Amino acid sequence: MASTSRSGYDPPTRELVAIGVSTFAGVLMATVAVFQILQGIAAIAKDDVFITGQDYQFKLDVSTWGWIHLVIGIIALVAGAGILAGQTWGRLVGIFIAFLAILSNFAFIPYYPIWSVVVIAFWIATLWALCTQLSED
Repeated sequence: MASTSRSGYDPPTRELVAIGVSTFAGVLMATVAVFQILQGIAAIAKDDVFITGQDYQFKLDVSTWGWIHLVIGIIALVAGAGILAGQTWGRLVGIFIAFLAILSNFAFIPYYPIWSVVVIAFWIATLWALCTQLSED
């Protein structure tokens, strides 16, 4: 006769969802961090990649924006590794960095509008995953 009861080793669905969201958040954060780093390197290496349109309130030299994106990307990559390792500090740093990255990409819209909006969308997805994961704890 087959037993329909669950064994003591089967993790509950809630735990599986938490693990999946955690992995999603860590991988997405690391991926978007690489985008951020590449954007920063492109801005630092060659100012001709980005074209300045209209005057904008947050006008900085493109190299300055490159360094901002590079630093945010490096910190986000470390936070993504922390998230994948299951560290609470990784989630908290990740939330803070995602917020800063959204703001910095919003201010960078005049230089590379479509790319900035795409990266903002990825950061919002990352922020959602991190906040969802935080509420599971």
